[in-house]
Amino acid sequence: MSLFVTGTDTNIGKTLISAALLHAYALQGKRVVGMKPVAAGCESDGSYCDVTALQAASNVQVADTLMNPYRYPTAAAPHLAARLQGETIELPRILRSYTELSALADVVVVEGAGGFILPLNEQQNGGDLAAALNLPVVLVVGLRLGCLNHALLTVQAIHARGLKLAGWVANCVDEQMALRDENIATLQKRISAPLLGVVPYQLQPDARYVAASLDMASLVPR
Repeated sequence: MSLFVTGTDTNIGKTLISAALLHAYALQGKRVVGMKPVAAGCESDGSYCDVTALQAASNVQVADTLMNPYRYPTAAAPHLAARLQGETIELPRILRSYTELSALADVVVVEGAGGFILPLNEQQNGGDLAAALNLPVVLVVGLRLGCLNHALLTVQAIHARGLKLAGWVANCVDEQMALRDENIATLQKRISAPLLGVVPYQLQPDARYVAASLDMASLVPR
């Protein structure tokens, strides 16, 4: 029942949807925990907002280092943020953390960094991590100009790795987007996986509100 959440870009709502999925599974009586393998870019108080949001949505509490094996203060691509700290992101470390989390919870929702094939190190990217985890993927499409190309290319990349696209979510990140419904309809015709929900534009995103609107019954099993 665990999932890998990816998106068409950065800042398009992956954390919001990941937290919403955690809340939705928790409402089904599941033990749930979020995972952010790599976080890059901390707040002024030193916290990492993605990690904090996933912790708040989890009903299984674990050590920060288990939920988030790699964290870097600079908001940059993971391989660059790691390089600034003299480190290299290693997939085996992430996989070990995931294995520990999966032993503690019924559902682990793993939130990727940036887009699907954003580099993690000099040889591997987010798609390689998803393939190593071998989890069904939920794609968050940030609805704004250009999303059609980004979404369809991402779907191709997911299928190219032999992964199951369990569903996708349309997240309205641009309140003024022209032809929004037409864009959604275009994607529905071209993406074989189910549309799990259309999330309206929110000034203050609420994961619990989003959870109630997701069509969890339509998620495609592994």
